[in-house]
Amino acid sequence: MVRANGAVSLRELARVVQTSEVTVRRDVRALEAEGLLDRRHGGAVLPGGFTRDSGFPQKSHLATAEKTAIADLAAGLVEEGEAIVVGAGTTTQELARRLARIPGLTVVTNSLLVAQALAHANRVEVVMTGGTLRGSNYALVGSGAEQSLQGLRVSRAFLSGSGLTAERGLSTSNMLSASVDRALVQAASEVVVLADHTKLGTDTMFQTVPTELITRLVTDEPPAHDERAGTELQALADQGVQITVAGTGTGGGPAGTGGGAGTAGGPGAEAGGTGRPQPRHAPGPHPTGRAAAEDGMPLPGQRRNHQPPGPGGGPQLRAGAPLVDGGRGDTARLDGGRIADLAPRRR
Repeated sequence: MVRANGAVSLRELARVVQTSEVTVRRDVRALEAEGLLDRRHGGAVLPGGFTRDSGFPQKSHLATAEKTAIADLAAGLVEEGEAIVVGAGTTTQELARRLARIPGLTVVTNSLLVAQALAHANRVEVVMTGGTLRGSNYALVGSGAEQSLQGLRVSRAFLSGSGLTAERGLSTSNMLSASVDRALVQAASEVVVLADHTKLGTDTMFQTVPTELITRLVTDEPPAHDERAGTELQALADQGVQITVAGTGTGGGPAGTGGGAGTAGGPGAEAGGTGRPQPRHAPGPHPTGRAAAEDGMPLPGQRRNHQPPGPGGGPQLRAGAPLVDGGRGDTARLDGGRIADLAPRRR
């Protein structure tokens, strides 16, 4: 099973071979002693095939300006009085710090860091999952966390991860974190992925959100020489993912002043605006529940029906070519390497 799948959980092994997890754990130790596999918390992987996930102290110092710009822009998607779920990660922690200013929110999270960022927000209610603490990223994982999310329904899920590709969607290198993220996705009508350009084109072990379930990607503008990130953005847009690109303060001002998270005519803050950036949206509000099903919008677990890329089949990422924002007639160009806010045409 490990050779076929790359990794396997002890619980799944016990179910397949119809024995106890204690017996499976003993046999896994024996196989590790023979060099046939490597044990991981709650499971096993092929030996030497994957590196361990770097911990929070290392991640917190990576792409800090990009994460700040992404968080500024993502906060503009949240409205007063919403109920949302926020997953674990350094980017989602930055988002939580900005959510503290939005009154009437209910935030469900499995992240101690997200909860801590909202602890003193008087007008924000924080609901934490149960579960076992994973010290490397201060997140609650395991069956307790997953069970506490059953029956929950919120408007949006904000998630991060270790990698994002058009082929597999969002992924992470930890099996237990992936399971909880999948439970968070099932609780939400829309899924918003927060990922800086360094994660674009990176594929890690465990899939958390397949591409067809990602409603929107909020990312930063990749460097002009980073062809891999640009290619992934195009492929994600072709598959119907709405893409919003945040600036990192090089557009003439700090994020939130009209020159950071986007410039005039570009994504992010409205030109000359102040406060929370207001990202462009696809035409009209995103329906949820029954209205979503009637309007053709996907619910968790459903696949979008896509048209093939090309004329009338989605936005195109070609330098200098106009990009139509959701069919409203607003256009932006890829001049100077800047990528516009990409929202697919309504189908």
